[in-house]
Amino acid sequence: MGSNTPKKNRIVEVTAEQTLVDGFNKHPSAIPSMVINGTVRTAQDIVTTLQSRIDSAKEVLSSRATWQAAIQKDETLRDTTKTFVSGVRQGLVVAFAGQVDMLADFGLTPRAKHVATPEENIARTAKAKATRAARHTMGSKQKAEIKGTVAPTAPVTTAPAAPAPVPPAAPPVQPVAPPATAPTTAPVTPATSEAPTHGA
Repeated sequence: MGSNTPKKNRIVEVTAEQTLVDGFNKHPSAIPSMVINGTVRTAQDIVTTLQSRIDSAKEVLSSRATWQAAIQKDETLRDTTKTFVSGVRQGLVVAFAGQVDMLADFGLTPRAKHVATPEENIARTAKAKATRAARHTMGSKQKAEIKGTVAPTAPVTTAPAAPAPVPPAAPPVQPVAPPATAPTTAPVTPATSEAPTHGA
């Protein structure tokens, strides 16, 4: 590929076309006209056509930069509000659960209940058994068959308990005198008289 053929890159093409325009403007009398595609074109016609291509390319590049900035802004906004939108949808599904028509107005469908396939059930059962074996989990009957044994041990001696504190002695109680009773009189025995003895 010769050096006179610019690469198919818009920026390179614009640069090359601008150089052509600069050349025609620098040497207007050197090439007053040219035959292009069977038609005679003046230098001014050539410059006008080249300049229109340059202006269009610059507008596209400017629009492309604006478009890319708009795309980046849109992507950033969608990333930061993705969780928000998901929460709104989940809230609507919960709020109108079972109301198919209402959900359809929001462009949503009710959550489909997952029905496990036979293969999934078999895999779940096998996994549960493996987990049970790994954890040594036992059922109520297996637990009931296990009995604990206690090894005989020497009696445990305990230290004597500290004596309990003696409460302070209560003041002595004064004896209460029995109630006074009437004095009792001893029975009087009759005196015996002795006969006088007479002398002989």
